[in-house]
Amino acid sequence: MDMSWIDKFKGLSQLPSDIRDELKKGSQIVSVPAGTQMFAPGQTADNLLLLLEGTIRVQQKSDTGREVFLYRVHAGESCVLTTACMLAFEDYSADGIAETDVRAVAIPRSTFDELVAKSPVFRAFVFTAYSRRISDLFSLIDDIVFRRMDVRLASRLLELSDENNIVHATHAVLGTELGTAREVVSRTLSEFHRRGWIEQSRGEVLLTERAGLEQLVRSSSVHF
Repeated sequence: MDMSWIDKFKGLSQLPSDIRDELKKGSQIVSVPAGTQMFAPGQTADNLLLLLEGTIRVQQKSDTGREVFLYRVHAGESCVLTTACMLAFEDYSADGIAETDVRAVAIPRSTFDELVAKSPVFRAFVFTAYSRRISDLFSLIDDIVFRRMDVRLASRLLELSDENNIVHATHAVLGTELGTAREVVSRTLSEFHRRGWIEQSRGEVLLTERAGLEQLVRSSSVHF
């Protein structure tokens, strides 16, 4: 057990020594390979996961079968859906998929319930993370309702690109990211290609002119 993991999470480093010891003893570090389904609709939330390494993608399937991306959990973060399910004793309503190899701390419900009840510092950590992610979800709703699809796609391409300006995703995956059909993504990418902003190959999008995409995102900011 890596005894220094607590200090990797903002807020937990302020835990008093007795609570730190209790958290360490009541938790375990787990590792799963990329592609693992971390949770699924209808499953019980038995452990709060604090990510040490990797990324978990949380998405929901609509009644029509379309998958809609909700958010990602990165290293140093916890999953707000898991938190909500554990606090409300409800089952999951979305899928969580390990996008990369994941290493995380699993805090079982018994330890979670006890520390939330008796530790103000741990309780503040849980609800601060919860509040921050709820704000992110409201931003997602705002994007879907008020922002044009070309702006949303440009923003997501910039976000997902690696150090080589490559986005490793198919049109279908990008459609899931944005909650739209693959055909809509394909048409928009074709327009970006016409403008000289991207090049496409199988399963990849190369950003050849980031400045054009960035300008599109900046120029379309909505002010109320």
